[in-house]
Amino acid sequence: MATGVVKWFSSRKGYGFIIPDDGSSDIFVHYTAIEGDDDSFRTLYQGDKVEFETVEGEKGTEARNVKVTESAPFKNKRGSSYKRDSYY
Repeated sequence: MATGVVKWFSSRKGYGFIIPDDGSSDIFVHYTAIEGDDDSFRTLYQGDKVEFETVEGEKGTEARNVKVTESAPFKNKRGSSYKRDSYY
């Protein structure tokens, strides 16, 4: 499996991009490629560390079977950081 960091992800649009750790080009990720419960809302956050598989799609390389390995710290309006995981 490849690893990388989420560059950006739009929950509203349902897609974003991952920066691979190997230095290759950014990889497209669709919300359906994020692993999780079928009933859960699937999203990624900028800075999340992920592992994933790659496949060639119609428009280039895409991520599949995306798993978050480490959540990025979340900054509140005052600039304080905390881990999202600790509140779920």
